[in-house]
Amino acid sequence: MQRAHYDYWLLCIVVMLVAFGVVMVYSASAVLAAERYGDAYFFLKKQLVFVALGGGVAMIVARIPYAYWRHAVYPLIGVSLGLALLAYVPGLRSVASGAARWVRIGPFTFQPSELVKIALIVFLAYSLEKKGERMRQFAVGVLPHLVVGGLMMAVVMGQRDFGSTFIMGSVLLFLLFAARVRLTYLVALGLAALPLIYFAVARVAYRRARILAFLDPWSDRYGSGFQIIQSLISFYHGGVWGRGLGEGQQKLFYLPEAHTDFIAAVLAEELGLVGLFLLTSLFVVLTVRGLRAAWRAPDGFGRYLALGITALIAWQAIANLSVVMGLFPTKGMVLPFISYGGSALLATLFGMGILLNVSSYAVARDRAETNAVRAPVKNTKRPFALTTQALCAS
Repeated sequence: MQRAHYDYWLLCIVVMLVAFGVVMVYSASAVLAAERYGDAYFFLKKQLVFVALGGGVAMIVARIPYAYWRHAVYPLIGVSLGLALLAYVPGLRSVASGAARWVRIGPFTFQPSELVKIALIVFLAYSLEKKGERMRQFAVGVLPHLVVGGLMMAVVMGQRDFGSTFIMGSVLLFLLFAARVRLTYLVALGLAALPLIYFAVARVAYRRARILAFLDPWSDRYGSGFQIIQSLISFYHGGVWGRGLGEGQQKLFYLPEAHTDFIAAVLAEELGLVGLFLLTSLFVVLTVRGLRAAWRAPDGFGRYLALGITALIAWQAIANLSVVMGLFPTKGMVLPFISYGGSALLATLFGMGILLNVSSYAVARDRAETNAVRAPVKNTKRPFALTTQALCAS
């Protein structure tokens, strides 16, 4: 099937979210940048560079037929894991807040786990389509995906990135469910993961402290509970309409990570619940259009690609917003399109380029079926049969 134009709704939502993010990064970081670097536009300038690079990547990837990624799946896995392993090399890894998630090469710093997430989705889309009806068999439909996905998650988890590992595991289970893996297998996998999650949290002091702070942040208001308390104060001060863009007070050295993990708290204080509702609505529309692209994709590979990328963005947005509202334990997890950071933005726009390409084939399918319904019936001997066939195609 020849592709048509991209889903313009999806494209417009992405542009709006990126623009929203640029505005909020400047608002959340200007004071910190002036204090630390002597330039209030320091983070804004870097974010604009990331937007330009990410936009270029998205435009290029959106023009590549998504079927190409069938042939690039294993090279993509190799490159992403190779970059992730660099975070274990002394002299190349960059440690922040006790976690070695970043790689520094000269003046450039990047987080390889963001690319690993996309590589996992491409692999799953390729493998799930290839196995087809055999997905009901554990040895075929579950075990290979657990091995490859588990390896990729283990590399990320070794960098003390529990949040990304959890997101990857959630997307893996979601795509297996979409591929009609037996529900008993998925339940068993979920139950088997519980002890691993428990030990990953209970055996690490700072993770255990975050869980306790989530349950009662006031028990350690100046320690592990400080972030969430300051975030909740931001929501309280913002009210319904907010203080006004740029007028927030919590970002003035009260709210840690104001321009990254907790940027939604700054938004809530300055734009209020109305601004938060607008942001959430954009993510909801993006999710709906992504699911629509998956539903209308012409083959299984495109369907799983669209489902995986949509689920990745939606789940990260839900997790981040839940953290800043005190509904989820504090975790270093950015808000897609909005938070400051080059690696996350580039990887997200890379994924959106793939999703836009899938959507273009979905649009072409819609137009073809619409034309089939509207086409004049030439065979007058069987008008009822031809009309019924056209209507069924819609």
